[in-house]
Amino acid sequence: MIIRKKYRFEAAHTVRRCTSEKCRDNIHGHSYIVEVFFEGHKLDNGCMLLDFGKIGTIKKLIDSFDHSYCLWDNEDEKFKKAILSFNKRTVTMPISPSTEGFALVLFVMIQHLLEQILMDNGEGSIQLHSVRVHETETGYAEAFKEDLSMVNFSYKDIHFTE
Repeated sequence: MIIRKKYRFEAAHTVRRCTSEKCRDNIHGHSYIVEVFFEGHKLDNGCMLLDFGKIGTIKKLIDSFDHSYCLWDNEDEKFKKAILSFNKRTVTMPISPSTEGFALVLFVMIQHLLEQILMDNGEGSIQLHSVRVHETETGYAEAFKEDLSMVNFSYKDIHFTE
């Protein structure tokens, strides 16, 4: 069985090295929708796969991106310094903040959070099935565990300003 939890955040970014001049040469923002899909094969004592009350830390994580500038740590040093000095909410990511980058970053972080949740109500093995990030109404990227082979980073490589 697969269940889904939906979140939202607003953020700005620049997607360097992409084809579109609008995206690679300009700071711009989006209203992101994040869908997190969980998979399991056993219902808990309340006949639920996973009680959403147990995953409040995921909402806090998603909220950490809200109204932030998402910065690729491979950006030009002068640009990084300017963003970090003039913007109080910044997320520095080890991958370009494209929709695909967000899906992979969030997959890594949510998987780590899920591993920390105490399953004490008869839940079975709950797995993160996928993370889908909508950048626009018409486009999204969805990351699965096997997609992590395309990148080489951990949750420790993602940094949030205070």
